[in-house]
Amino acid sequence: MVRRLVVGLVLMGTAAASFAADGVAVARANACMGCHAVDRRLVGPSFKDIAAKYKGDAGAQAKLEKKVRDGGSGVWGAIPMPSHPGMSAGDIHDVVAWVLAGAPASSAK
Repeated sequence: MVRRLVVGLVLMGTAAASFAADGVAVARANACMGCHAVDRRLVGPSFKDIAAKYKGDAGAQAKLEKKVRDGGSGVWGAIPMPSHPGMSAGDIHDVVAWVLAGAPASSAK
């Protein structure tokens, strides 16, 4: 029983590290880091502030996927978020899930 628990925790840790690495990689590859940082405001809000704002919002994933794809303005101020029509739906999903999880750090550089 304890062995199963340990194996499960190791696998969860591996999945979490992969999840973080994927989110960071997508954010870097699509210039998200040009306007956002994990823990401080740049042009747009920090990823941690976004996670806090949408915490507990069951529709947040879909709302933010649409915002990334189509762009928009008014939620965080006057500066608009540009659209990202060239991003794949999978990449959009992954980066939004990562942001909503609080943009966990990755050991991947």
